[in-house]
Amino acid sequence: MSDPLLLSEGEKAFAIVQHDDDGKIHLTVKLVHDWNKELHKESIVMDHGRGFIHRVFINNYIRTDRSNGFRALVVMEDHSLLLLQQGAIVWSREDGLASIVGVVTSELPVEKEEGVSVSKVEDNFFEWLKGHMLKLKGTLMLASPEDVVVIQGMRVKNSEKSKMTRDHNGFRKLLIVLTRSGKLFALHTGDGRVVWSLLLPSLRNSACGLSIYQWQVPHHHALDENPSVLIVGQCGQSNDAPGVLSFVDTYTGKEISSSSPAHSVSQVLPLPFTDATEQRLHLLIDQDQRAYLYPRTPEAVTIFQREFSNIYWHSVDSDKGIIKGHALKRNSNHDDDDEYCFHSRDVWSIVFPSDSEKIIATVTRKLNEEVVHTQAKIIPDHDDDVMYKYISKNLMFVATVTPKSSGEIGTATPDESSLVVYLIDTISGRILHRMTHHGSQGPVHAVFSENWVVYHYFNLRAHRYQMSVIEIYDQSRSANKDLWKLVLGHHNLTSPISSYSRTEVVTKSQSYFFTHSVKAISVTSTAKGVTSKQLLIGTIVDQVLALDKRFLDPRRSANPSQAEREQGLVPLTDSLPINPQSYVTHSLKVEGLRGIVTVPARLESTTLVFAYGIDLFYTRIAPSRTYDSLTEDFSYALLLITIVGLVAAIFVTWILSEKKDLQDKWR
Repeated sequence: MSDPLLLSEGEKAFAIVQHDDDGKIHLTVKLVHDWNKELHKESIVMDHGRGFIHRVFINNYIRTDRSNGFRALVVMEDHSLLLLQQGAIVWSREDGLASIVGVVTSELPVEKEEGVSVSKVEDNFFEWLKGHMLKLKGTLMLASPEDVVVIQGMRVKNSEKSKMTRDHNGFRKLLIVLTRSGKLFALHTGDGRVVWSLLLPSLRNSACGLSIYQWQVPHHHALDENPSVLIVGQCGQSNDAPGVLSFVDTYTGKEISSSSPAHSVSQVLPLPFTDATEQRLHLLIDQDQRAYLYPRTPEAVTIFQREFSNIYWHSVDSDKGIIKGHALKRNSNHDDDDEYCFHSRDVWSIVFPSDSEKIIATVTRKLNEEVVHTQAKIIPDHDDDVMYKYISKNLMFVATVTPKSSGEIGTATPDESSLVVYLIDTISGRILHRMTHHGSQGPVHAVFSENWVVYHYFNLRAHRYQMSVIEIYDQSRSANKDLWKLVLGHHNLTSPISSYSRTEVVTKSQSYFFTHSVKAISVTSTAKGVTSKQLLIGTIVDQVLALDKRFLDPRRSANPSQAEREQGLVPLTDSLPINPQSYVTHSLKVEGLRGIVTVPARLESTTLVFAYGIDLFYTRIAPSRTYDSLTEDFSYALLLITIVGLVAAIFVTWILSEKKDLQDKWR
């Protein structure tokens, strides 16, 4: 029912919306004081994919016969908006996209090569000829409105951006986004259109905390298997409430299967192992730290048992200030005789004193997504001219503050506030680095990439925001520089590293003032990791700023040497520069910015960027410029004219040379 609407003095009306089994909704407008009188009644066929109606608002207008007409604004279960008038849907908006809670990407299918028939060639030729005639009419301003519509349709049809197949550069992908209402959308990166949408039946009518994960990512040669995603819903008020699992095909948008396991789901761990169908193995961790193996097949158990001793994970309890590391028990007693359920044991734990430290942020590296091009870093004018990055996927960044400074900025004095950051190995629980920022507090936004972490916070003493960087290096490998050992292969640069070996590490850090408050922070990623990194910072004004990682190099000094300048080291300043041309969003704003997602393209120089909030924003950026491709505005016609001109010049020069040689011989 809608709220009452004032029609005239002392007369109010309201709307009633009812559903039936045929997929129709019936809208009836009645008077508040006389329910038997119907002012308006109509029926509209509604798409089942939008769910039920949640809210309805009515408005009246005066018809030509001076009677009251009514229009209704409807909010659907998937948070979409529809305007109903005279038994039809006037317009609709997918406003559920304003509440995205998770994003993953999916590759498009490979374009199939089909045989070409003579009739198809003739049809294509006539279509090509017709298209060029229409374009010629449009250029000469002779096209009718119908011709203009046909020309626009042909441009869209022939556009490379909107194809539903992979391109050579890897620009065309599907963005699979999950909204708070439990609806999935597949957005095409070429033109931003909604390819398909699905309101998940298994997650309807329940207040669930939702998350989305990559489930199956087959290679391009496995054409019989489509990629799929996993949606996990944690429904219920308590943390141990059973979860809901839904598996969705990203090509068709259809739900493959769904299940309601008896256990809760607090973590989803993708494992670096796949079965014969290229299905990646996953561990679902419940509230009691029991692990459940998926897919539930004998082959998955066999693969899992081979790597049983190398599987670790961690859990963070921010309220209690406890971080624990967990491993699997080989000999576990299964109360329910479930061969896919494994009990865990606590390997280590770190307890932060509640009276002095409160966890406000934890960040880890992207699992199985980031590629590191080289482990070595050249340090000119230094005793150790080569340092080796400490590359570990098991590192975690933790930020804590004093309890008094855990609130809003300004609720505590600088003497009462301090920010402590840690780098922790999640396998052994070893604290590799600890640093304290006195007189500072959160909120903390951080990003972890390769061997460095950058984090943003507020300095109460300076009354300014700051950004700090920590880089961690492997000291034991830096000491291995014997040329003969490198030649003979007696070195440890390619040997496996164990988190229990207590590797000697060294860290470098530096802090800089930053102008803006930050809503989100991310980092660019490329296919091979060769291209230099850029930080993508979502500012308080809902714009995305691209900041070169070189400005956050801890080796910056006020007077860098010539060798450091040649390497690209920027002279030290107390503040990070903000170039107005570095805004990825240019003059646009992503209203209500909440997250930034980066995806590598097949072209090494390019990163795909997707920012979401109330608005959605997508673009491609090249941190080191497009060194491996020609720009879109490259003039191929000028290149062709230049080549033809050079060939003609060579031919004319050859003729003149031959004539001159002949004249010289006659003399």
